[in-house]
Amino acid sequence: MKSQRRVLPLEYLLDELTSFPRKQSTLIVGVDGCGASGKSTLTRTLAQIEPSISVVEMDDFYLPSAYRPSNDDVLTTYGEQYDWKRLHQQVLKPLSEEYEGRYQRYDWNLDTLAEFHTVPTGEVVIVEGIYSTRSQLSNFYDYRIWVQCPYEIRLARGVAPDEAIARKGENPREMWEKIWMPQEQRYLEAQEPHKSANLIIDGSGTIEHDPKNQFVSITLSE
Repeated sequence: MKSQRRVLPLEYLLDELTSFPRKQSTLIVGVDGCGASGKSTLTRTLAQIEPSISVVEMDDFYLPSAYRPSNDDVLTTYGEQYDWKRLHQQVLKPLSEEYEGRYQRYDWNLDTLAEFHTVPTGEVVIVEGIYSTRSQLSNFYDYRIWVQCPYEIRLARGVAPDEAIARKGENPREMWEKIWMPQEQRYLEAQEPHKSANLIIDGSGTIEHDPKNQFVSITLSE
């Protein structure tokens, strides 16, 4: 399968989102992709350009350690350390029924649920993070984006800033190489979330562009 990359203005994507048909008053957008692929950078940039965009991060739905599967248990599964059922109940289902979402943020430093956040209706809500468009949630999204990035780049990005893991006495590289990245690969193989995406974006940063104003789209062809 061949791929073509084009540098496009972020305004193009914003226009696409604001004009895209929605099932309810709120356009619900899923931005999925493997860890450190560039999802957060893209989403935060869009929200800075268009303040009416609300962002919900999958990292806020990470399970506290007391409820999280052990590392041994996750060696044959994917995404079970994220509470996608809570995302469904507190954000996606209410928005789909024209109610505000309301959820608690997971505090990665304190390993507990923290303050509540409200998600408004009537504008654009982006749910960003790995496993955000998994099959159990996919139908709630009006628009899906997959952010693509090579393994080596993701690993280098992921290991470098992971001070939170290091403070807990864990090896960041080991967590990425032996736990998180294999899980993500199983997710790709089992559900192929990129195939249901409305848009695939190159998050590698290897194509010259201005990330504050532009993005790199990927078009796949036989």
